[in-house]
Amino acid sequence: MEKLEYIVPCHFGLEAVLKREITDLGLEIICVEDGRVTFAGDRQALCRANIFLRSAQRVLIKIGSFHAESFEELFQKTKALPWEAYIPKDGKFWVAKAASVKSKLFSPSDIQSVMKKAMVERMKGVYHIDWFSESGADYPVRVFIKKDEVTVGLDTSGESLHKRGYRKLTAKAPIAENLAAALLMLTPWRGDRILVDPFCGSGTIPIEAAMMAARIAPGKSRSFTAQDWTHVFPAALWEKAREEAVSLEMPDAETQIQGYDIDDEMVAIARTNARLAGVEHLIHFQQRDVAQLSHAKKYGFILTNPPYGERLSEKEGLQTLYRTLGERYRTLDSWSMYVITSYEQAETAIGRKADKNRKLYNGMIKTYFYQYMGPKPTGSKK
Repeated sequence: MEKLEYIVPCHFGLEAVLKREITDLGLEIICVEDGRVTFAGDRQALCRANIFLRSAQRVLIKIGSFHAESFEELFQKTKALPWEAYIPKDGKFWVAKAASVKSKLFSPSDIQSVMKKAMVERMKGVYHIDWFSESGADYPVRVFIKKDEVTVGLDTSGESLHKRGYRKLTAKAPIAENLAAALLMLTPWRGDRILVDPFCGSGTIPIEAAMMAARIAPGKSRSFTAQDWTHVFPAALWEKAREEAVSLEMPDAETQIQGYDIDDEMVAIARTNARLAGVEHLIHFQQRDVAQLSHAKKYGFILTNPPYGERLSEKEGLQTLYRTLGERYRTLDSWSMYVITSYEQAETAIGRKADKNRKLYNGMIKTYFYQYMGPKPTGSKK
């Protein structure tokens, strides 16, 4: 069966997590670069990747790559790509995003314009028409240029894959669903172990944890742009992937997942989102201040996204908030704690240097993932 190349962008710093996910799906890794992983697979692999990958941002079909230092080169080499293999004559096609790093071609709007013209010229010759109605399905194109090397992909996902479909209501500064899932995968936590988020906001971290524990595929309940490309990806391929997802679910998984927030409105929102995700029964949400954080059991995990103090009005209380978190953590015998924040004094306020520290980006905000490692449970082999 024909193999295609697929490009999967992710948050910078999480390429290894995404690579492991793709490998676990039984797919062949071609290369790992900053902010993206490329793999090979058949057309079924595209459907499975969109439905199953938790840390991905989107899945692109690699249309081609080439070197270009001028707009004439960009035009001619874009025109040489086999667009007609995917885009029919009534397709709506455009360059949705262009990104350029350390390259002679650096204006996104000019790159987008030149490439659109080149695509039109290519398909004029193939379809023998001079005007395209663009009344059919969407075919958004994304292009990355780094050191004059151009990579062109056709976006099969549409809306970013972090949009699972369950989060109808959000907090002021929510963490993206795919970032929350990736953070969980960076820890030794497993679905049957204790997990507490004392700043749960709209519930993203506990919900992603519960979905992982119940093996609910993140993309099971949403749609994708490529579902309308039935000449390339027949409906049967999507149906097969969704059937696979349903067959793997464990809705009655045993969990010990808790989400707390000082704001009772946020707790209500978190419960609503959990219900929409189908995991409300797997999470205990409660209105509770971080100063009340406690637990009778050992070997639990704290994973949380506390306030960063991005607003001036929030900065004054940050040190007290993080100090309180550190104090409560020290009372939890044998626990591990994982904190993502942009607050640069977090370790000082917590009162302990992290065992590991990883730089990540939450949207456009540079953050640090502070990792405090507790002991392994007695008798654990992992």
